[in-house]
Amino acid sequence: MPGASRSVPAPQGRRVLVARLTEFQGKQLLRSAGIAVPRGELACSAADAAAAAGRLGTGVVVKAQAWTTSRKAQGLVRFADAAVAAGEAAAAILAVRAGGFPVAEVLVEERVAVASERYAGIIIDDRRRRPVLLVSARGGSGIEETAREHPESVAELPLDAVEGLPRHAARELWRRVGVHGEEQRHLAEACVRLAAVARAVEARAAEVNPLVFTLDGRAVALDCRITVDDAAVFRHPELGIDVARELGHLPTPLERIAWEVEKDDYRGTFYFLQMRDAVERGERVVAFHGAGGGGSMMGMDALARHGFAVANFCDTSGNPPASKVYRAARILLSQPGVDGYFGTGSGVASQEQFHSARGLVKAFLEEPLAVPAVVRLGGNGEEKAIEILTGYTKALGVPVECYGKDTPVDACAARLAALVAAFTPPPQAPHRGRGPAERPYTFATPTGEVTYDHAVCARCRSKACVAACVPQILALSEEGVPILKVTREDAARGRCTECLACEVDCRALGAGGGHIALEIAGLDEYSRARGLE
Repeated sequence: MPGASRSVPAPQGRRVLVARLTEFQGKQLLRSAGIAVPRGELACSAADAAAAAGRLGTGVVVKAQAWTTSRKAQGLVRFADAAVAAGEAAAAILAVRAGGFPVAEVLVEERVAVASERYAGIIIDDRRRRPVLLVSARGGSGIEETAREHPESVAELPLDAVEGLPRHAARELWRRVGVHGEEQRHLAEACVRLAAVARAVEARAAEVNPLVFTLDGRAVALDCRITVDDAAVFRHPELGIDVARELGHLPTPLERIAWEVEKDDYRGTFYFLQMRDAVERGERVVAFHGAGGGGSMMGMDALARHGFAVANFCDTSGNPPASKVYRAARILLSQPGVDGYFGTGSGVASQEQFHSARGLVKAFLEEPLAVPAVVRLGGNGEEKAIEILTGYTKALGVPVECYGKDTPVDACAARLAALVAAFTPPPQAPHRGRGPAERPYTFATPTGEVTYDHAVCARCRSKACVAACVPQILALSEEGVPILKVTREDAARGRCTECLACEVDCRALGAGGGHIALEIAGLDEYSRARGLE
């Protein structure tokens, strides 16, 4: 694109945490590309906001740094004529929760004398498989609403990803919506530079709304939203993005923990998003564990029909190993205050459901589960999965019910409602630690470590671990205890698929001598801080 640079400077100040940049972070990128933005400072307290307003030395606007629309209508944008008033405005905004999460930062900016408000955005059109420039003579409101109510004020131009946006094409687009003269020239130049930013950071969307023309003849970006393609984040270390997700809030501690599980494990999907971070027992909020987008939507709709809200969205699909399902379930159960655990998928999943069942069993036993759980495991091997999940959790003392694809998801939600209504929480059980093995036999797995206590295994009659091992990498030694029949190196490189049968089936059907340690970095510390241990 004309004027595009191969990279852009990283936003300064606090690290960018997610792929959806805040207004402040986006404006730093715009400024680096030569697009005018108001002078402003980021503040995390009323005192900081007042000090920033004093340095700006003029009337200011105080804006919540939150990914939500209609901020002004929600009281998240306020005007102040003096430093004291700016501090008061910031205090009011920082006391608000936006989208269920606290507002942590405000942007204090100088006011701008506006002659006209417009809209400009570079959007990736998946249908056309190319970026599209959208402009509107009416800025300040949502582009979808404007296009619906005033279609004559909106124009679009598909862009060539290589050639980019020529200046003459940008000017012609503004002419089509009735913008002429010097304003047209300035707005067109801003669009060319916006397109350069979008390409440089591989943004799925880069919008300026409003893009204003000032009384002194400048094009200024009063607000912006830039979302980096999460699949491209690894190519942009200069942005310092920690969590390559398009979250609508600063990542919570659990979301950061979940991302660390997902980012380096290519085996299936684990997507975790908290919908709220403050839940009290009795509010009919449940931990939600989905498998596939469509099935998850059906499940959440069913829960809503039965009076539940979800604490989170979670998706483990794409045939993840049992170890990944285990880690997901542990993270879900670390949300304090939930009244139940609900899992469901589409009912026609091609992934082996007994892997999910074993992952859930290990998590339910270790956490341990302290609320009713209803899980619908429809797909390959569902009969075996139902047997594992219901049979291996009976000792928990809390109801766990599992159903297959023939049971409607609404019926499963109804069962959870009945179980929650009748449930009396048992005394809180401590986390079950394991003592040291008397005769340990260990080997590494792709993300953990298996230990057999051969002193215990020698007394086992079932040898369930060997029979249940899905990749069939175990054999019995002459002593009759489990050992690898592949090299330790091969097991660590992936011959061990972390099916968890060596522990889960051993615990239920054998002597309990097998264990696989699967670290979840930061989760124990989080649980201790929240009083969950």
